[in-house]
This record gives sequence, structure tokens and C-alpha cells, in this order.
Amino acid sequence: MLKKLLFAGITSLACIHVQAQEAADLIIRSVQVIDVHTGKIKAGQSIVIRHDSIIAVNDDKKIKRYKAAREFDGAGKYAMPGLWDNHMHFGGGDTLADENKSFLPLYLAHGVTTIRDCSADISDLVIRWRNEVNSGALQGPTIFTSGPKLEGYKSLWLNDLEIGTSAELQQALDSLQKIKVDFVKVTDNTLKSDLYLEALREARKRGWAVSAHIPYTLTMDQVTAAGLSAVEHLGYAWKAGVKDEASLSQKIAAGEIKGRDINKYIIENFDSSAALKTYRMMAARGTAITPTLTLPHLMAWLDVDDHSHDDYLQYIGKGIEGTYAWRVNRAKQDDAAAVAFRKEVFIKTAASLKLLQQAGVKIMAGTDAGYLNSYTYPGIGIHEELALMVKYGGITPLQALQASVINSPEYLHKGNYGALAAGKKADVLLLNANPLADINNTQQIFAVVTKGKLLDRKALDDLLEQVRAANK
Repeated sequence: MLKKLLFAGITSLACIHVQAQEAADLIIRSVQVIDVHTGKIKAGQSIVIRHDSIIAVNDDKKIKRYKAAREFDGAGKYAMPGLWDNHMHFGGGDTLADENKSFLPLYLAHGVTTIRDCSADISDLVIRWRNEVNSGALQGPTIFTSGPKLEGYKSLWLNDLEIGTSAELQQALDSLQKIKVDFVKVTDNTLKSDLYLEALREARKRGWAVSAHIPYTLTMDQVTAAGLSAVEHLGYAWKAGVKDEASLSQKIAAGEIKGRDINKYIIENFDSSAALKTYRMMAARGTAITPTLTLPHLMAWLDVDDHSHDDYLQYIGKGIEGTYAWRVNRAKQDDAAAVAFRKEVFIKTAASLKLLQQAGVKIMAGTDAGYLNSYTYPGIGIHEELALMVKYGGITPLQALQASVINSPEYLHKGNYGALAAGKKADVLLLNANPLADINNTQQIFAVVTKGKLLDRKALDDLLEQVRAANK
């Protein structure tokens, strides 16, 4: 009788233990978790995921309370948040829709779980893809998009919102509000300076973050005072580092300095002390920057590597590849002196990145990849961008990672990204080697988790093959 009672008690305790376990969808065991805020690494960790969120990160031995439908052996790999490409472009018209859609698996295959589309000429499709990814109907990285950019009349860009009056500006903003864009993009091809500044102010009034090119006729002081949230492309901050940017802007507005002479002027008049003062002002006003080093680096060294035989082109549709030609053909017309000058401009522009970091400006990592921008590839491009930021920009691997996975979501006020911790999005990158030791190790991908779903190495390779086959 006693034995029966003891057996019943043990059985009852076992049932209580089983009942106490919390259900999860995925547990990744035995990983080294990188804290991208501090650079500290904690080994022997397990990441517990339910739906699209992380519900716990703890020592392997302390997660017995969870039971998951799938467990995955992390095999001591390095775990960090999925990468963000904070500046890319869809586009090229509806005829290239399928080639653009192929960007989505390319990004996931390279550990990029979130992208920011900085204006597209196929915004209706991008909005649809964004919503389908969010609902789970389409596999791909999370998409944040500006929709069509704001521009002036008869601009260079296709399918933008061309405005020339305050009333047209309000109508354009109404249309962006209707399609629920995530931020606003403004460029300066034909948009008048006064309306450009008004666009910044009015978009901010409606609660949007605003990314923009900067008219060379305006100063960094003027655009940040008007509320510019993020400068797109490092060259604008480099120009702002001269001893007297207001004087330079006035000379450009008057037509006294044009073309390559503008860069010559910047080289001769760039001053680190003046630059730091301006950059600290940017930081104080909350203006971030996305350097996009990849494209100018490619163009500067086109004489050494023309990229026309890149192995990666097997993943790029012929239509998208065709959009690369205009920029390449223009660059090939430069003589030896112009090529040397391109390299000098790139190196000196990139060097300003360290000063921006020193001044406290939030740096975001983005590639300018997609259509039009020659050989800046979706997916692999963000890894190349991070490496360039370290090599030429002088920042550390940790700071480069922060630019991608912390500063990028902070720009969009997305607090549920940026770390592997309870309550954060279940976007995880598992790496075979430590990216803090060598930034190029971000390319050593073991597995990716996107919205809580794990893609092992075979699944990632299948995605690549899917894209390659579609673009034959």
C-alpha cells in the first residue's frame, strides 16, 4: 500500500512538472550571445522563441521550464540580432517586378531580416509586399518604406511626387499618409530650397521621420533646424565639415563653384575642428546619417574591377543589371586624372565618418542596393558596407554592428529590435565566427531566424538557388 502511495505521489509531481512547462515554438541551444550594446559575449546560452518574439534568453541549464515544438543546436555559434540594410531601393518599373521581388530571399539568405526602402518607383508593389510579409503571407525581411519621394517639377526620378507649391506639398503628404508610409524621403534634383525646408517641417509635424539628400545651396545648420531626421549619403556631411559652409553654399547658389570644383573646394577647406562643431550640432538636434559607402567605393575603383563578371550577378535579373549601365558608362569616360580624383574624394569623404562617430551622431548602415545603383547588391551588400565603414571610416566592428542593428531601428522608433532579449523581435543571425574580432565574419552565416522561423544553412542555400534559377 505504501509503495502504491509513493508511486502515485511521484507520478503526481511529474505531472505537475510537465504542466508547469511553458510552450514555445523554437529553442536555440548552446550559442554565444553577443550584446551589441556593450560588445560583451555570453557563452552557453539558449534563446527561446514564441511566434515572432523572443520570450527568454538564459543559461542552457535554466530553461527547463520551456518546451518547444523545435529545438536547434547552436553548436557554440555566435548569435546576434538580424542585420538591417537601412538604405536600399526597389524600382525599375512594373516590368521588373519579379526581379525586385527576388531581392527578398536574397536578403534573408545573407542574414538581413529588415530593410528600409528609401523610395521606389514601384511603391504600390512595395506596400503590398510590406503588408504580405507582415501578415506572414510572403517570406522576406521586414520592409519599411517611404513610398514615392518628394521632388520638384520635371525631376530626374520616375514616379516621384513632384511639387512646386505649399498646397501641392500638403496634397503629396496626404497621399503618403493614405498609403501609410513608414517615413518620408525628400531629394533635391529640382525641388526649390524654400519648399525643401518646408517639406521637412511639414512632414515632421505629421509625425514622420524624414530622410533626405541635401541641396548644396543649403547648410547642415539650415536643414537640421528644419527637422531633418537623417542625412542619406556621407558626402553631404563631408561638405558640412568645411571652415565656412555658409560661404560655400552661397557660392554654389550663385554659380561661382560647380561640378568637380565643389569637391576640390571641400578638400582644400575641410577642417576637423569645424567639422566636429557641426557634427555635434547634428547630434544635439537628433540628425542621423546613413553613409552608403559601397556605391562610391565601387565607382572609384571601377578601373581596377569593372564588376561585369561578378559571380553574384547570377542572382541579379537581367533587367536590374541593365539599370546599372548608365552610371558605369559615365564613369568609364573619366581619364586617369579623374579616376585618381574619384579615389581621393572617396578616401577623404569616408574619413569623416570617424569624426561623426566621435561627435555622437547616430550612424546607420545602408547600402543603396537594388536597382540603378551599379553592382550594389541586395543581401551581400550590407556585409561589404560594414567592412568599408571599418576599413575606410575608422570605426570599430562593434560600432559598425550598432549602426545596422541598433541605430537603424532607433531611427524609426522601433524599440522591439536591437538586442537578443525577452520582448524583442525573433530575428536572429547565427555566425560561425566572431564579428567583433573581424567584421568580415558577418558573412560566415550558420543559420538565420526571421520572425521566429529558423532557416538553417540548407534552407539558406535553397533560397539562393531559388533566386539563381529564377534569374537564368
